[in-house]
Amino acid sequence: MQGVGDGLSVPGMSTAFFTDPACLDHVTPPGHPERVERLRAILSILEAPDFDALDRRTAPTAPLAELLRCHPQAYVDRIRDAIPDLGSVALDADTHVSPGSWDAAVNGVGAVLGALNAVVAGEAPNAFAAVRPPGHHAETAKPMGFCLFGTVAIAAKRALDLHGLNRVAVLDFDVHHGNGTQDLLWDESRALFVSSHQSPLWPGTGSPDEVGAHGNVLNVPLAPGSGGAEFRAAWRDDVFPRLEAFAPELILVSAGFDAHADDPLANLNLLEEDFVWITERICDIARRHAGGRVVSALEGGYHLDALAQSTAAHVKVLMEWGA
Repeated sequence: MQGVGDGLSVPGMSTAFFTDPACLDHVTPPGHPERVERLRAILSILEAPDFDALDRRTAPTAPLAELLRCHPQAYVDRIRDAIPDLGSVALDADTHVSPGSWDAAVNGVGAVLGALNAVVAGEAPNAFAAVRPPGHHAETAKPMGFCLFGTVAIAAKRALDLHGLNRVAVLDFDVHHGNGTQDLLWDESRALFVSSHQSPLWPGTGSPDEVGAHGNVLNVPLAPGSGGAEFRAAWRDDVFPRLEAFAPELILVSAGFDAHADDPLANLNLLEEDFVWITERICDIARRHAGGRVVSALEGGYHLDALAQSTAAHVKVLMEWGA
């Protein structure tokens, strides 16, 4: 197995790619931005020859115990009991469930945990999980923002509690603040949570004075209209020095692509090359401190072409750095 922090890749392995057909069965109401077509667009573009080397794997279903790493039993039961036999049910103004939503959410968690297991075991240098519904807005006992379970936070807790890691970084460049991940990791001294996001913007959290119970949260708001220059400066000046000092043994990424200039839900102006840049920088830091170990999971992104192109750019960098 590749040693933590040795910066060495293992010949013959490629980026692991996890998804699950159940994620296509989470059906939202007509006109909802978090729709099945998002995942279809990603799966389609990743069928191109450039991605033939991906190590494609099927997601395991996440056991209940994994959900309970971050959510109380009563909350898990409430989500399961809300799943309808037909149609859809609104859990709030933005978050809906349909008959396939339970399997989609649980298998989505399973995909990210499968990616984590593969990378920590040395079976893959890094990994990407294409899953939906997203997870970074789900709080301890509250679904919101299209999210049911805190997928990436659950993976962080598993890495710390089961795999024995001491320092795990969670980096979130979705255009919306990862309020759920922040809530779930607020009191976790072994995790560093970083979120760059447009502010002001829903959900209204993520100010710089939200620092976590142990100084383990770093929020980097970006003004509406900010583009690649402002985004890169924020990460270069504020995030990377903090990340280098933390010296993570694993980096988890909440990869939301709704900061793209074409996205309809926000007002940042990133382009594909900005997602290439941030992915390269993350992989570089991971190589120095974490043996290259990066596990990335899909969050937002609601313009189908921009989402597909940005995801492809992100995965291509993972493949290049994992080779």
